[in-house]
Amino acid sequence: MFYQRKDLSLYYECHGEGDQAIVILPGWGDTRLTFLSMIRDLSPYFKIYIIDYPGFGNSTFPNHNLTIYDYTLLIKEWMEEEQIENPILIGHSFGGRIIITLLGYYHIPNEKAILIDAAGILPKKTWRAKWRTIRYRLLKKISRLLPIKKQKKYQEWLIQKFGSADYKALPSNMRQTFSLVVREDLTTYLNDIQSEVLLLWGELDCDTPLSDGEIMAQRIPNSTLIPLANLDHYSYFRNPYLVNSIILHFLLNKKSL
Repeated sequence: MFYQRKDLSLYYECHGEGDQAIVILPGWGDTRLTFLSMIRDLSPYFKIYIIDYPGFGNSTFPNHNLTIYDYTLLIKEWMEEEQIENPILIGHSFGGRIIITLLGYYHIPNEKAILIDAAGILPKKTWRAKWRTIRYRLLKKISRLLPIKKQKKYQEWLIQKFGSADYKALPSNMRQTFSLVVREDLTTYLNDIQSEVLLLWGELDCDTPLSDGEIMAQRIPNSTLIPLANLDHYSYFRNPYLVNSIILHFLLNKKSL
């Protein structure tokens, strides 16, 4: 099924027949297909909505850049259109960004949310990272001195040399959007989240380290952090049995946590 707002398209699926709705928000670059195990385990108890963001899966990317607020507003308006009221929100990585923005910026009605290895806190730059940025900017200026025919090839070489794996994997029309999203620091919204929040975090996560989870646990008033031993940024995918079991305990029998 598709939800259309102006030039933005959002593909979504619905599974299960429960009275309580869950909206699953994948990480950047992921789609509904990486959450099949979670959908299978939760759908006997809940009505599960899973989406593809614009630019991924079945959702096409528009002809302009998007910010985290564009993505979030699209999802907010989709939920309103579909009358998905007070859903449980589950988000991994980039999906965590959207949940933080939904709850801390837009203040949508919500009682429970689950953040899995969530993004949203800007990492502190090391001197090595700062020097890498300086080198990139200096080399980028050189492109202006090159013939027009060679500028594009040179700029692509810079991207391949200095860009992150996620950035390099994107088509050129989505790269600026990625930069806009990852540069947005959402820390200021954490204190305004009134929902009961479960934070699940791989102890070996190098993309959004456990220290990010600890910061979120300190700032979100009603939150619980559960570190997951021997798991990385994709904890929900590496050990679905463990993660799904914890989620079910949290949602069906909170006192047992």
